[in-house]
Formats: sequence, structure tokens, C-alpha cells
Amino acid sequence: MSSSSSANPLTAYLAGELTAEQLVAAVTAAYYGDTGNGKRETLRPIIEIVDRAHPGVVELTASDQRPGFDVRMAERRFPKRYEGELREAVQRIVGDPSISIPPTRGILSRIVAAIRKVFSA
Repeated sequence: MSSSSSANPLTAYLAGELTAEQLVAAVTAAYYGDTGNGKRETLRPIIEIVDRAHPGVVELTASDQRPGFDVRMAERRFPKRYEGELREAVQRIVGDPSISIPPTRGILSRIVAAIRKVFSA
């Protein structure tokens, strides 16, 4: 990935540096991760497409560690027929300079932390 777009998965996706699955993981983590940062409403159009096209982005599995489950990415590809809608939704919000999604590195750990936060509250 180039350094310019790797800082934002939305622009990296538009530049062809991320797959739809990688974008879905990054946006899902940002959407469900920190609910008080104002990103939820902005990212909602992407999440609505993801929910319609790719339900069950993450899978919960039993674990011996607290809180008793692990989270892993579902092993399904994002349906190609929805990639056009996904790209359009990303293009609509990518011009907004107030939107910044963390880099995709370590995304699974952020998803796990977000899910655990929800269940530990």
C-alpha cells in the first residue's frame, strides 16, 4: 500500500489497494468500535450495504478465556454484485475531511476489543 492512502481505508479502497473484504473489516471496526466519535452516522450508508450484502461479518466462537468467546472474520467473500453500491457509498463520504478511519493493520484486534467492550458493559 502506498503511504498516502494507507492512512485511510476508504481512499485505499478507491485506489484499489484494499479488497472489499478488507474495507468491510475496517469500516465495521470503526463503526462499532468507538461509538462516541461521531463516525457512526457518516459510516452508516456503508454499514447498511454491508448488512444487506454481507450479514455476519464476524463470527463468535467459544473460548476458554474471558469473556468466553473469540471473534474472527467470517470466511466469506463480499458479493461482487454489491461492490458497485459499496464503491458509490465510499465515494460519497470520502470527500468529507472530517472522516478518518484508522489503518487496517490490527483490525481483527480492534474488532475483538469492540465486541468484548459491548459484552462487558
